[in-house]
Amino acid sequence: MTRSLSLRQTIETEIVDGRLAIGSRLDETELAERFGVSRTPIREALLQLAMTGLVEIKPRRGAIVSAPDPELLVAMFETMAEIEASCGRLAARRLIAADETALKQALAACAAAAADEDPEAYYQENYVFHTVIYRACRNDFLCEQARLLHRRLTPFRRMQLRARHRLGQSLAEHEAIVAAIVAGDEIAASDRLRAHVIVQGDRFSDLVANLRSISDAA
Repeated sequence: MTRSLSLRQTIETEIVDGRLAIGSRLDETELAERFGVSRTPIREALLQLAMTGLVEIKPRRGAIVSAPDPELLVAMFETMAEIEASCGRLAARRLIAADETALKQALAACAAAAADEDPEAYYQENYVFHTVIYRACRNDFLCEQARLLHRRLTPFRRMQLRARHRLGQSLAEHEAIVAAIVAGDEIAASDRLRAHVIVQGDRFSDLVANLRSISDAA
């Protein structure tokens, strides 16, 4: 993990947990002193966060903690859902033994984290689970696009896991996705991944509620 990515995750967690208030200024010099690094990795981390909408870079003011536009979030999740659906369809068609083994291992790790009721651990295993599917699609370009957008949506996918009962629901969806991919059912794999990722109805309401909780905690 690069230093800037590690810093990005730390700052992101503090925003999601409400320790960094919406509207507060993220001073590069202060953050550099706090983390014992130069301003360069801090600047890189803030630019990465600006891509997610959690941070806004303003002229003469620098980086400000912000909340993303809900319409933009919906658009990003819709795009992510279609990309993952394509990965699932191709994975079901092209699955090899090594990827099947990795997929089942990733599912087992998700189940263990869900049993511990640990959203953060589950999110880390969830990332591995989806990464295995990307790799299994055997399309390097599609895999890279999926990784890029997944990283951009990282804080909001983490927030979704805070919703009540979401860990259990997510795990059940993972199990159905694995079953479809292993069975070679391209249509089911595609449909189940799309439904797993997209936010609408109650899932979107939960996400917006969690975004508001950040502001309330501040």
